[in-house]
Amino acid sequence: MDDSGLRTTVVAEEALLGLLLPFWQVVIGAVVLVVLVLSVGRLARRGRSRMTTALLVTAGAIAGLAVIGVLLEG
Repeated sequence: MDDSGLRTTVVAEEALLGLLLPFWQVVIGAVVLVVLVLSVGRLARRGRSRMTTALLVTAGAIAGLAVIGVLLEG
């Protein structure tokens, strides 16, 4: 039995996803940027102590993700 028709369909679906992938990355990036700007504005309105706490939590999260990345890389 010839499976070439099935293989053509799978390749076409992969090509379509390959074209859509950069678009979805842009959409996700834009949504993250909007949420980030809104949250920074809200934090700025709440005062200095909240901003300091937020910066410390963010720095800790970045450092933690970097450590996890290094550990999983090796």
